[in-house]
Amino acid sequence: MFGAQSMVGPLTRVVVKRPAEAFVSAAKIEQEWLRLGFTALPNLERAGQEFQQLEQILKQEGVEILYLPADERTTLDSIYTHDPVIITEAGAIILQMGKKERAGEPAAFEEALKSWGVPILGKLTGKATAEGGDLLWLDEKTLVAGRGFRTNQEGIDQLQEILRPLGVNVIAYDLPYWNGPGEVLHLMSFISLLDKDLAVVYKRLLPVAFYRLLLERGIELVEIPEEEFPTQGCNVLAISPRRVVILKGNSVTAERLHRAGCFVYELPGEEIAFKGSGGPTCLTRPLLRT
Repeated sequence: MFGAQSMVGPLTRVVVKRPAEAFVSAAKIEQEWLRLGFTALPNLERAGQEFQQLEQILKQEGVEILYLPADERTTLDSIYTHDPVIITEAGAIILQMGKKERAGEPAAFEEALKSWGVPILGKLTGKATAEGGDLLWLDEKTLVAGRGFRTNQEGIDQLQEILRPLGVNVIAYDLPYWNGPGEVLHLMSFISLLDKDLAVVYKRLLPVAFYRLLLERGIELVEIPEEEFPTQGCNVLAISPRRVVILKGNSVTAERLHRAGCFVYELPGEEIAFKGSGGPTCLTRPLLRT
């Protein structure tokens, strides 16, 4: 079963890639980490231990976990399974990565999806690029896209064509330059939905028109403090409405989420998150939300 046109519906099936299959070996880590823009050399053993805690949280919540295999076409970045595809009620859309070093991931992911019986609804082609971190389901019929260094207008246009038969409207907003093309800034770097009417945000990076849309939709905004943006305070995975996973080291944000009625799991992420600039959302590709 598949279908995940939501960021907050109860997570039933999810695709992940363990460090053993993404990082593979100390030699591969040593070869790739610097050119991929990791902030430091990940430790494979400690990464595995951290990832096991994510698996434990998901299993405790009754989520079925599917695992991507090791693949020579992919790099350390393939641990961030959220980015190469999105999943709709009619099947998967295979994206094309804006980061050229990740170009092999969509095809590898597509093979796995086919092996699990998930049909392919469409694929981006030509010069179109889009990454999952730039694509946020505001509701089942509204996909918000961040137009920046990783997702271009051609990618957004192709997504709209693929999604139009499903009655989905794609709304695009420009992302800021921030620290330039060498550093990842996705739309979901500064917003995560936690419920249909609740989001955690870093307001300073929100496009004004998007901010106004959130208010028009009646979505309550929980702001993170300035000091918790670098530690990915906005990168929060909703396992179900208001049951969420956040990275350890964001205590102020966690407390604010508690006050907003959330149950909060705190995940250690020194190896699997901070060094590669990807948090709980990035580490998971929902396959089915009910």
